[in-house]
Amino acid sequence: MSRMTVNERPIEFLMDPETPLLWALRDAANLTGTKYGCGNGDCGACIVHIDGEPLRSCLVTIAEAEGRFIKTIEGLSGDRTHPVQQAMVAEQAIQCGFCTPGIVMAAAALINRNPGATESEIRETIPNICRCGVYPRLVRAIQRAGRVARRQERISAAPAPGISAEDAAAEVPALSAPEKVVTPDD
Repeated sequence: MSRMTVNERPIEFLMDPETPLLWALRDAANLTGTKYGCGNGDCGACIVHIDGEPLRSCLVTIAEAEGRFIKTIEGLSGDRTHPVQQAMVAEQAIQCGFCTPGIVMAAAALINRNPGATESEIRETIPNICRCGVYPRLVRAIQRAGRVARRQERISAAPAPGISAEDAAAEVPALSAPEKVVTPDD
């Protein structure tokens, strides 16, 4: 029995203590935003915050996570207003989206530590592999999120191609995310 706090809620996993945290989160807690990519810590798709540090959940057992504070992509910002999430959208740094949760979690930890990170610091610090190759936009998004965190900028996304400035400026009703959506691809 492993107990920890996940997204500010106490949770107890009745699983083998050697179970990777990734699988406990996905299979037992139904927190499927954390993705399985490689299973050996190379790709970064499974990054979560453990006591505030970005760690690959495929390499941490639930026994090692005992008593710790875990934050997944679902717990980063319920309304998707975290500066990294907004900047990723504004800079169009999302392609297929599979690696995005791990990238956002790694970038959020970097912004917390160093909101003024340079391009080289970002490239050295963000370990994630993106098969779509969004790296230049990713760097811009993280720098933009840092400016937002330092209160030097507000996020306003550029209109998508084919959308007029008037349509982009029109008020769009807010959408609330469902509690949990499970798809066959999760």
